[in-house]
Amino acid sequence: MAKDKKLVEQITSMEVDFAQWYTDVVTKAGLIDYTSVKGCMVLKPAGYAIWELIQNQLDARFKETGVENVYLPMFIPESLLQKEKDHVEGFAPEVAWVTHGGLNPLQERMCVRPTSETLFCDFYAKDIQSYRDLPKVYNQWCSVVRWEKETRPFLRSREFLWQEGHTAHATAEDAEARTIQMLNVYADFCEQVLAMPVIKGRKTDKEKFAGAEATYTIEALMHDGKALQSGTSHNFGDGFAKAFGIQYTDKENKLQYVHQTSWGMTTRLIGAVIMVHGDDSGLVLPPRVAPTQVMIVPIMQKKEGVLEKAAELKCMLKAYRVKVDDSDKNPGFKFAEQEMRGIPLRVEVGPKDIEAGQAVVVRRDTREKYVVAFEDLNTKVGEILEQMQQDMFNRALAHREENTHTATNWDEFTDILEKKQGFIKGMWCGDQECEVAIKDKTGATTRCMPFEQENLGEVCVHCGKPAKKMVYFGKAY
Repeated sequence: MAKDKKLVEQITSMEVDFAQWYTDVVTKAGLIDYTSVKGCMVLKPAGYAIWELIQNQLDARFKETGVENVYLPMFIPESLLQKEKDHVEGFAPEVAWVTHGGLNPLQERMCVRPTSETLFCDFYAKDIQSYRDLPKVYNQWCSVVRWEKETRPFLRSREFLWQEGHTAHATAEDAEARTIQMLNVYADFCEQVLAMPVIKGRKTDKEKFAGAEATYTIEALMHDGKALQSGTSHNFGDGFAKAFGIQYTDKENKLQYVHQTSWGMTTRLIGAVIMVHGDDSGLVLPPRVAPTQVMIVPIMQKKEGVLEKAAELKCMLKAYRVKVDDSDKNPGFKFAEQEMRGIPLRVEVGPKDIEAGQAVVVRRDTREKYVVAFEDLNTKVGEILEQMQQDMFNRALAHREENTHTATNWDEFTDILEKKQGFIKGMWCGDQECEVAIKDKTGATTRCMPFEQENLGEVCVHCGKPAKKMVYFGKAY
């Protein structure tokens, strides 16, 4: 019983210490465990199951756009990495190197992939010969290693799971179209599946991916007012192609360089779901990404017929991801445990419910209760899950709107940062030195130049020079 009591003790309030609240949730909800490998985590069944649902649903959306999955090696020879100067400089501080094979020193050291652009380029240089070979629209699901100095579960770890798409096209127009297409796939997935509203836009040159012509991003706002980059899509132009000699013969029998893209999402999405939807009782999962959507809790389960009825209801609700908690814990503990784990719906059934031909259904997000006749349960559960999915998105959107502010000068900008949280919209001159100065003075960075531009004034919010773009600023993870 002492162990049970410890499991459901109150977690740190997010208003008291948001970082500790986050750590409490990821551990007590059973999503991860720490390991002897510093900076790495164990994805426990509850955490990995969320990733499986993300992976399966994203993969289906990819394939609808013509994407095919492949798998490339995890090791990259140093000479291959060095072929694209800007790219290798961007990743140099985070690269993990392999110097020995068994007891023998390697003739050439290899890095454990921080990302796979160079491997795909090496492969494409051999695989692409003619315009008939294009486009190549490939993706791989894998892990990557980046030697981060400071780590946090899901948000930043030395090894993490992700997908990385790498495509090759005949024209610059085709590459740009694919880059935007995949960003839209990401945005739709976040909003429709994760119930997480995002802002779509372009990164500044300072913030773009090393070696890219342009980087596009989706940015989400967490409960504590910090931004989280939730997915990126990069247009490489023909820069990598020229570095690696990726050419094809066009219809006029002339040699041309391909144009490439790359795009990725990671397990950091799980951290985003936690920080957008969680509360002081623990995890709150949107139904479409919840490994268990419905937990049936038998009340007074030792009474005759209760467990049998619970099993019958499970069969009735087989269209959903449903389980029965028939453990010997008391109902109050079961309720608290399911709340901690973020299970969207709880269905309670006991002797009195059976006698009345009904069950009690409880929503995790609002704790609203419904008394539902057994014969209506299947339909009602579906309706509640869909309503919950939409309500969670609407609440997250309202939170973002309430915490998005506008600044037209530097005094307003610094006053907002001092007194409020969230995004700040402001005009920017486009000068990288100005961008760096804003970060150095405040810690706020340019999150993106949104596709939906607004004219908030004629001058830069920081330096007062003529403005070129409206930018979302914010402090970020």
